[in-house]
Amino acid sequence: MAKIKLEYIWLDGYYPTQNMRSKTKVEEHENFKGTLEEIGNWSFDGSSTKQAEGGSSDCVLKPVAIYPDPERINGYLVMTEVLNPDGTPHVSNGRATISDDDDDDFWFGFEQEYFIMDVETELPLGFPRGGYPKPQGMYYCSVGGLNTHGRDLVEEHADLCIAAGLNFEGINQEVACGQWEFQLFAKGAKKAGDEIWVARYLLDRLTEKYGYYIEYHPKPLGKELDWNGSGMHANFSNTTLRTCGDKAIYDKICEAFRPVVEEHIAVYGEFNDQRLTGKHETASIHDFSYGISDRGASIRIPIYTVSKGWKGYLEDRRPASNGDPYKIAARIIKTVKSAKV
Repeated sequence: MAKIKLEYIWLDGYYPTQNMRSKTKVEEHENFKGTLEEIGNWSFDGSSTKQAEGGSSDCVLKPVAIYPDPERINGYLVMTEVLNPDGTPHVSNGRATISDDDDDDFWFGFEQEYFIMDVETELPLGFPRGGYPKPQGMYYCSVGGLNTHGRDLVEEHADLCIAAGLNFEGINQEVACGQWEFQLFAKGAKKAGDEIWVARYLLDRLTEKYGYYIEYHPKPLGKELDWNGSGMHANFSNTTLRTCGDKAIYDKICEAFRPVVEEHIAVYGEFNDQRLTGKHETASIHDFSYGISDRGASIRIPIYTVSKGWKGYLEDRRPASNGDPYKIAARIIKTVKSAKV
């Protein structure tokens, strides 16, 4: 028998921006294979996470995905859904809003942008106290200590994600100083959300030994300053988008997003109005547009899709870096299906 450390991860009840919570359960197992079938539900004090009242405080954690924990001996990362005591989804459970009937047909690739912040200065890496670094221009995909800040953390995080078995697809420094991005792809909306949250967990936990923290606010340097904000661009497809070969169908699906702009913005992340200004590679939050290879549009039609004869995917550039990938995916799926193509 071996002692196994299971890190149960869940999303709390803070609104509109949920936070990750986690706690460790130690169990004895013989020949543990790291599958969901080998572990069970757990509970927690929902009154401490804005998910229950003190007089009836128990909430249930239902494991939905499990990954090896690269930083722990006999450790595993367990992504969970929050349920009510009667087994129904808790109101804070965004994953439960994705229908099982739609899940497998939709593929999602999320591009998670973020700022690495110094705990002492509470400024992005590379920012001097009381001032600003050089203007944007040389930071994007930069190489060398003059313009590149935080690579050690970013490289270690990439290694952890790959070791955990996440479908991690890349990293790059972004346009602003101290700003980075990683990319994940999954076949299945729920799986894509699971992997983004586990990757965020690994990133946040890693900062504890660096003296940093991760800022997911979409515009942490302020709306008025000439610095890019952070998004979580959602690349998505279903069988129709991957196989139709028809520009008219792409146009019809894109047009389906136009009348439901407010519904999308409502789940695309808090403070997103500070980022979606029409500047810094964004479309205005008050407008809707789409275009081929247009990073200033609400939805970009990738040149890859066009070159493949209108067989590929679309990119919704509006989701903010602090958005919940479960809720974002659920809303995109609903809109695409409404096009009835």
